[in-house]
Amino acid sequence: MKVGFLGPEASFTHNATKTAFPDEELVSYHSIPACIKGVEFGEVDLGVVPIENTIEGSVNTTVDYLFHQTTIPVGAEIVLPIYQQLMVARSNKDSWQDATKILSHPQALAQSQEFIRNEFPMAELEATPSTAYAANYVASHPDQKIAAIAPKLSAEMYDLAIVGTDIQDVAINQTRFWVIGAEKIELPIGSNEEKLTIALTMPNNIPGALHKALAVFSWREIDLSKIESRPLKTTLGEYFFLIDINVQKPQQLIENALEEIRLMGGKVKIFGNYAIHPINGV
Repeated sequence: MKVGFLGPEASFTHNATKTAFPDEELVSYHSIPACIKGVEFGEVDLGVVPIENTIEGSVNTTVDYLFHQTTIPVGAEIVLPIYQQLMVARSNKDSWQDATKILSHPQALAQSQEFIRNEFPMAELEATPSTAYAANYVASHPDQKIAAIAPKLSAEMYDLAIVGTDIQDVAINQTRFWVIGAEKIELPIGSNEEKLTIALTMPNNIPGALHKALAVFSWREIDLSKIESRPLKTTLGEYFFLIDINVQKPQQLIENALEEIRLMGGKVKIFGNYAIHPINGV
């Protein structure tokens, strides 16, 4: 089986994918849309893409593409603790504080703002396509006063020296990854929770439409763990709502709630009903 992931190798997505699919052929994609298209066009059987981070929130590229562009189901979720490391070329290990530029993925830069502000208040921040890309670039330019923020595996792969350990702003920093391509996906990782994710749109001409939609869950005592709005990309002021439902009630009760929303004129798109698999950070 082939499993696509947001690459390159040694990125957090690669770490999560390798842990969840240790014996499968892994295929790297340069972007989230490219990875999703890889599943859509049959280049790979499954795909792994980031969906949310503790600090930065939802990965809108994933949410929007899965809502607007495709009907590929979500079959599992992987939760990975994120530990960011500051790394430099080994020749610059003793002078790492002289770095004038810090490279990393925008999410990693945002997750490490306090450390950067304290240690490199004047440094230029440069966004890269991935954390692994930043590490590779630093390794390839040892003559420059630059540093990368990336996972520990990147330092090992590109022979860099880690000079700042676990520099993320929040100690419990996690990223959720969706495994897409099948309705139910078995992983060799324990799971004790299940979630249903839906996208909800309500008619604009119904007063209190969102309140009425949420009420169908409330009176049934169905637990919602997340709700956020995203633009419908039709008319200014029109949105769809991304809702995570903790599947603790009988399935029929949840289906009845969704049917009541439809009877009110709402539209429901189901992303997936899937198990949550927490794994150890790397």
